[in-house]
Amino acid sequence: MSRRALRRLRGEQRGQEPLGPSALQFVLRDDDDAEEEGPKRGPGVRLPGGTGKEGVQVNNRFELINIEDLEDDSVVNGERSDCALTHTVASGNKARAPHGGPDTKRDGDVIKGVSPEQENGLEDIDRILERIEDGSGLSRPGPAPPSSRKHVLHVEHRHLNPDTELKRYFGARAVLGEQRPRQRQRVYPKCTWLTTPKSTWPRYSKPGLSMRLLESKKGLSFFAFEHSEDYQQAQHKFLVAVESMEPNNIVVLLQTSPYHVDSLLQLSDACRFQDDQEMARDLTERALYSMECAFHPLFSLTSGTCRLDYRRPENRSFYLALYKQMSFLEKRGCPRTALEYCKLILSLEPDEDPLCMLLLIDHLALRARNYEYLIRLFQEWEAHRNLSQLPNFAFSVSLAYFLLSQQTDLPQQELSSTREKASTLIQQALIMFPGVLMPLLEYCSVRPDAAVSGHRFFGPDAEISQPPALSQLVSLYLGRSHFLWKEPATINWLEENVRVVLQAVDAGDPAVEACEGRRKMLYQRAPRNIHRHVILSEIKEAVAALPPEVTTQSVMGFDPLPPLDTIYSYIRPERLSPVSHGNTVALFFRSLLPNYAMEGERPEEGVAGGLNQGLNRLMLAVRDMMANFHFNDMEMPREENPEGEGDWD
Repeated sequence: MSRRALRRLRGEQRGQEPLGPSALQFVLRDDDDAEEEGPKRGPGVRLPGGTGKEGVQVNNRFELINIEDLEDDSVVNGERSDCALTHTVASGNKARAPHGGPDTKRDGDVIKGVSPEQENGLEDIDRILERIEDGSGLSRPGPAPPSSRKHVLHVEHRHLNPDTELKRYFGARAVLGEQRPRQRQRVYPKCTWLTTPKSTWPRYSKPGLSMRLLESKKGLSFFAFEHSEDYQQAQHKFLVAVESMEPNNIVVLLQTSPYHVDSLLQLSDACRFQDDQEMARDLTERALYSMECAFHPLFSLTSGTCRLDYRRPENRSFYLALYKQMSFLEKRGCPRTALEYCKLILSLEPDEDPLCMLLLIDHLALRARNYEYLIRLFQEWEAHRNLSQLPNFAFSVSLAYFLLSQQTDLPQQELSSTREKASTLIQQALIMFPGVLMPLLEYCSVRPDAAVSGHRFFGPDAEISQPPALSQLVSLYLGRSHFLWKEPATINWLEENVRVVLQAVDAGDPAVEACEGRRKMLYQRAPRNIHRHVILSEIKEAVAALPPEVTTQSVMGFDPLPPLDTIYSYIRPERLSPVSHGNTVALFFRSLLPNYAMEGERPEEGVAGGLNQGLNRLMLAVRDMMANFHFNDMEMPREENPEGEGDWD
């Protein structure tokens, strides 16, 4: 934080500080000079990067402006190094520091040798903020009461930047590297939270994408993205390029519209399928940057009170861009940042949950070792969302309690109660979802005991008798989170509770029969958002369990399984292909195109309907062409005893 920012916090302006007898003279010197001269000189200010420089006598206060700019240059990605932060605090309170005190030596971030006379002159930022809050009537910082706790979907800005997490793992020097000089080569119009603009990107110009506030009610604000006429034309060209099934056409479109969101996302998928992960991630980040530059001034990423209706096609691109970026972050080894993106997607429409992020948020919380957040989400949402009826939450929450009980920094009594709670929840999960155990042990390469594998409750019948919708949820959870159970301590704890469940089953516990009835009643058919989530997850086991009504229809990467009640703000213009009556061969090849329409035939309204019709016509044409192929049998001399005929030996 620079001195400029501290003055804003105190409500001061430059030039309004009280002038004292020595206010017009400052001595700028290095720490080496301070140690040599001792207490004969007042507390000096260290020049940024000024090692080996002599002290500078300043008679004009405005000469400090250049030095202050040098201090601001030490900020990298919005964060100042710890040593620069300490220097800022000390220099910001220099006018109140007494002269002639003992020397102050710095060791990293710790200020040593501070006498009581200098305590007021070297107070830290927390004390300054407390004084400001006291003067403004705000409460002082401290443990927040339960009523003032942040929303469970509250997003923190600093956790949206993967560099924050990577710096915690590898250090700032290893993460940033030569990032500072490169970022100054090009100036971008605004600062963003979701991505960091790169110098390799095309120069940004507004592509015609904007956001509008629809209404505000009950503390919620409803927004919607809007397309200008130019952007609509680019969108129509994009749909034509997709129908052509040629990625190069999308590349040509991006040359004229470099920040068209759907083109960037579609080309990102094409690069990912070709194992060019770096380019795929770069294109997704550029799409996010384009959409963030179009945000409404009142749209907030962190409040959890801003809503985007997924039924509007213009809003879906933002959902999909966030999801793809979250997937890249998880693969990059940043589960904490990915969890923040998951909360952001869920906060945009938590009631409908169009991408079904509740099937993923538990996995990211466990990977990020944020067990307390997962437990809090379960406790607050269980009453009205029945999270325990999802296999992933039933097993993940119990695992979170168990892993929390393994921490040694908690009191022994709390550890015991947490372990008991974990055992109770895992037993309930095993009774409700017995078909999870055997596949989970197989994933973990654990051979179960004969008493377990041969029991009717956990045997093969448990997995076969599951409804198809439940089998899909189980396949999704095991394909994504099975490795979290591979620890020996976790397997031993699971084994103990499996034996307890078997005893309850043999004893005729009524909860076993009640859970069986709920399984048959609740999991008859999976909703559309679960199918959409499975398609986006690309987990083979879950994709293989999709029902035929999903697998038989075409799924587009830029809009997988659009809602049936889509709200269109504009429709695609009709495209009637000219029919050539004179050239039969040209007519045949034109009929193979997905966008072919016969004379007098109108394509279905909506992008998905017209494209599906074209793809179905293409498949029928190919099948008809293959069925009409005939090969004339050429007269070949027949052998008396041809190979392959006769009895098998």
